[in-house]
Amino acid sequence: MSEKYDGLIFDCDGTLTDSMPLHYIAWRETMAAYGIDFTEERFYAMGGMPTDRIVAVLAAEQSMELNAREVADEKESAFIASIAKLLPRIDVCDIARAHHGRIPLAVASGSARNSVIQQLDHLRLTDLFDSIVASEDTTRHKPEPDVFLEAARRLGVEPVKCLVYEDSPLGIDAAIAAGMDYVDVR
Repeated sequence: MSEKYDGLIFDCDGTLTDSMPLHYIAWRETMAAYGIDFTEERFYAMGGMPTDRIVAVLAAEQSMELNAREVADEKESAFIASIAKLLPRIDVCDIARAHHGRIPLAVASGSARNSVIQQLDHLRLTDLFDSIVASEDTTRHKPEPDVFLEAARRLGVEPVKCLVYEDSPLGIDAAIAAGMDYVDVR
C-alpha cells in the first residue's frame, strides 16, 4: 500500500488510541455537572470536533451561557486523569510502526496538543511521528480539511500522495475535502 503514498497521516482519538470510551466518561461527568445530558450517540456524531466547540454547541442548544474554554479544560482534565486506563488500537499502531522510518508519518487531530501528546507518550508512540498537528494549529477544524492539509505541508508531501487513517465521519469528510485517500478504521 505504501508504494502509492509518500506520507501517512493518522487521527489520534479512536484511531491510534482507544480513547473514545474514556473521553465519553469525561464528557458525561463534566456536562452532568452543568445539567446537560450528553448522549453517547451524540458524542460519537461529534467525533473530531474540538472540545471547546462541542461545549459551545451543547450550551447553545440548552440556551445556556457557559465559558466554553473553561468547561473544555474541565473535561480535558477529567480525561487526562483517566489516561492510565488508555489502550492502543494495536492494528493501527502496527501500521505506523511498520512504516516508521520508511515514509513520513504525522498525527492530525481535532484534540488539544496536550491531550494528543499525553496519549502518545503514555503508549510510547510519540517517536514514530515526524509531525503532530493538533486543534491549536488550525483555525478551521474537521470536517474542514485544514488539519490534514497542514500535516501534509509539514511532512513535505503533496496532499494527493497522503493516506489518512480516521475513525469519524467528520474526519473522513475532512480527508476527502483535502483530496486524500483514507482508511476507515471503525
